[in-house]
Amino acid sequence: MQTKKMSRRRFETASSQETDKMSRNAGEIPLQRYTNDKKADDTDAGSQKKINTKIEKLIVNNPKTLYYCCLFIINFIAVIYFIFATIYWRSKKAEKEFNWCNGYGLLLLLYCFVYGRLAYNYVLKKVYHSTPERFRSYWSKLNSLTKRRNAEVILLSCIIIAISVFLIIDTWNSKQKLVGLGGVFFIILFGWVFSKHRKEVVWRAIIWGLIIQFLFGLISIRWSIGRSIFQCLSEKVKIFLDFSKSGASSVYSERLVEEGTFAFSVSGQFTISTVSILYHLGIIQYIIKTIGWALYAILSTTVCESFHAATTLFLGMPESFLVIEPYLNELTTSEIHTIMCSCFATTSGTVMAAYISFGAEPIHLLTATLMSAPAGLTIAKLIYPEKQKSSTTFKNIKFKESENFSLLDAIAHGATSAIPLVLGITANLIVFVSAVVFLNSIISWFGYLVGYPEITFELIVSKLFIPVSFLMGVPWDQCESVASLVGLKTMVNEFVAYQKLGILKRDGLLTKRAEAIATYAICGFSNPASIGIMMGSLSSMAPSRKTDIVNTVLRAFVGGCAVCFLTASIAGILIDEESFESHGSL
Repeated sequence: MQTKKMSRRRFETASSQETDKMSRNAGEIPLQRYTNDKKADDTDAGSQKKINTKIEKLIVNNPKTLYYCCLFIINFIAVIYFIFATIYWRSKKAEKEFNWCNGYGLLLLLYCFVYGRLAYNYVLKKVYHSTPERFRSYWSKLNSLTKRRNAEVILLSCIIIAISVFLIIDTWNSKQKLVGLGGVFFIILFGWVFSKHRKEVVWRAIIWGLIIQFLFGLISIRWSIGRSIFQCLSEKVKIFLDFSKSGASSVYSERLVEEGTFAFSVSGQFTISTVSILYHLGIIQYIIKTIGWALYAILSTTVCESFHAATTLFLGMPESFLVIEPYLNELTTSEIHTIMCSCFATTSGTVMAAYISFGAEPIHLLTATLMSAPAGLTIAKLIYPEKQKSSTTFKNIKFKESENFSLLDAIAHGATSAIPLVLGITANLIVFVSAVVFLNSIISWFGYLVGYPEITFELIVSKLFIPVSFLMGVPWDQCESVASLVGLKTMVNEFVAYQKLGILKRDGLLTKRAEAIATYAICGFSNPASIGIMMGSLSSMAPSRKTDIVNTVLRAFVGGCAVCFLTASIAGILIDEESFESHGSL
């Protein structure tokens, strides 16, 4: 009995030991698996880390190689795409016409521009610098010959004679166009009479500025191919600006946007974001530098003046000053006057959407902006000639770098910075339109007391600017309507004027000629509100020059108005009613 109990205990002990052993083994198996998995993960992580380290070293040690590899891949894809596009166009040649404005023609122009620029930067420049010294000396002699006074006088004389012959032939059967020529002479005479230093006026620069302005107008208004190019550009601009309506419709609803309510139909965020992207990529700087160099070379204006005049084509008034902000304290008084006059004389691409929404023709806006850029420098140097030597040159001037650290940041920054612009335009419209109606009511009440209740503020300003409208080439029977627009733009602002222009255009009260001249005449920032913006912006950026700014701002304002009238007068000489009925084909 006792033996049986002992054997049973031994069996239970052995069983429990076996069970404990099995449980220990069962616990050790997952632990071992976990350990093995962890070792494998550590091995993989180590391998991945080594690969990442090698890639980083490859990028750091061979930046040029990777850069050229990326360029090769991009160019390879671009060339392959162009080949396929060419093959497709040739296969559909009978169905698709060659169109420079759309389709394959536009693609060909883009490729020619991009690869032409690359060829100039990476091939032609190197070839020029690698040519023997004697060949370069021949080129330098030829270049110096063209800069001699006698050669320039001969060239100017030939151009003036050619323009005179053109005007005689063109105006032989249309004496109305000669009125615009009288407007040009009157504005130049006005600028000289009220010039700060009449003896210091450089007439060479004035004549060249007028020639450039006239040639711009001739190309864009009278030459069929040039008119077609500008028509194509204006259509592209309109299509581009219409893209903002898609975003606006998603926020405000399609009904509000399509009904044309200004605050909902115009989205400046999209336009300014695009400008912000182009500035971040350096494209805006390149265009400004190219145009600025051309103005500097032809008009002999200083570097800051030329660059700023080119900047006003793209950026608004406060933004354009940022490009030359580091040099504001070094500018001469004449240079300060010139940059203010350039701002008053032109409008920026960022507000073009607003003008188009009111009914202005994009082609007239584009042409007016381009014509007014050199004209702003011309009139500024006529009214306030330079007596000091500028301290800025092409070698020491640099553009302000973009503050955005990425492309997405540029988009976001552009969108948020557009909010004050859109709100400011909306607030200005509300206040100034209300003020005009209020003034109309008061003046009408005073007129009622003496038997003339029809007298209004708009009627008074329209009467004041009738001579100006007539000198710009507007037909006499429509001078009062155009004069009211000019008066509203000068006394109130251009937004109210363009809004009124849209109403007159919709009601059919203006001919094509009068409408075009009016669009040119009111295409500028020369209004009382801009004077305050101008003084506030420049004074905050250059406090030490506040006295010079205040003393010259009114003169610059008058100069800006004169530039708008000068541009409209030249347009009045060139505009033909038939030229706007059909455009040439590209």
